[in-house]
Amino acid sequence: MLNYPQLDPVAISLGPINIHWYGLMYLVAFGGAWVMASYRASRVEEPWTPQQISDLVFYGALGAVLGGRTGSVLFYNFGRFVEDPLWLFRVWEGGMSFHGGFLGVMLAFYLYSRHICRDYWKTMDFIAPFVPFGLGAGRLGNFIGGELWGKPTEVPWGMIFPHVDELARHPSQLYEFALEGVLLGMILWWFSVKPRPRFAVCGLFALGYGSFRFFIEFFREPDRHLGYLAFDWLTMGQVLSTPLILAGGLFLLQAYLQQANQTPAR
Repeated sequence: MLNYPQLDPVAISLGPINIHWYGLMYLVAFGGAWVMASYRASRVEEPWTPQQISDLVFYGALGAVLGGRTGSVLFYNFGRFVEDPLWLFRVWEGGMSFHGGFLGVMLAFYLYSRHICRDYWKTMDFIAPFVPFGLGAGRLGNFIGGELWGKPTEVPWGMIFPHVDELARHPSQLYEFALEGVLLGMILWWFSVKPRPRFAVCGLFALGYGSFRFFIEFFREPDRHLGYLAFDWLTMGQVLSTPLILAGGLFLLQAYLQQANQTPAR
């Protein structure tokens, strides 16, 4: 069994101000997305200017933070929100949701695409390969912060989180880093190198993320105040990931049906 290394979640202390590793991971995520988008900007069918890339990252960051906070409050802590609506704005108390952040990013990019007169779904196809980098950075932030730990296990790599209990648990944050961050990022980068039909890249992202997240939820400890929603195994994360799996599959089907219809018969 392994012992959690008891990493200090505070990266930098400046007097009364503490800067947490989780917050720094957001900067890493957006910075990495900017670098990758800048590299790919001139290699796509409709190139992006440096200013558009910078604006795209800004809109994405705004959508991710606002949507992530709102999603965490509404999806996972709705009861507390009803009792104290102003808690939504107390972001320093923590709480972010990928699914909320995803919806926030979709809305932000819709508004930006309209502003610059670009096809919305082509924008989504362009940014999809960069999202796993941010997801991976966020999961490392979760691990450093010692949060979102896994279920008890007897596997050799089980990890004891002393601040939780003395049980060996799945390091589910690292599972998510490996699958949602590294593996999904490699798949999407490889897939997007060649021209793909509209909807295909973002469809593969939705299908891949939803499937990986659904799978990892079997090893992740459910939120205590929510527990299992049904069947003694269904979690909120799986409920929220199911529409992504379905939508991703439909988008891929639509993309290649559309391509087949546009291909002239020989």
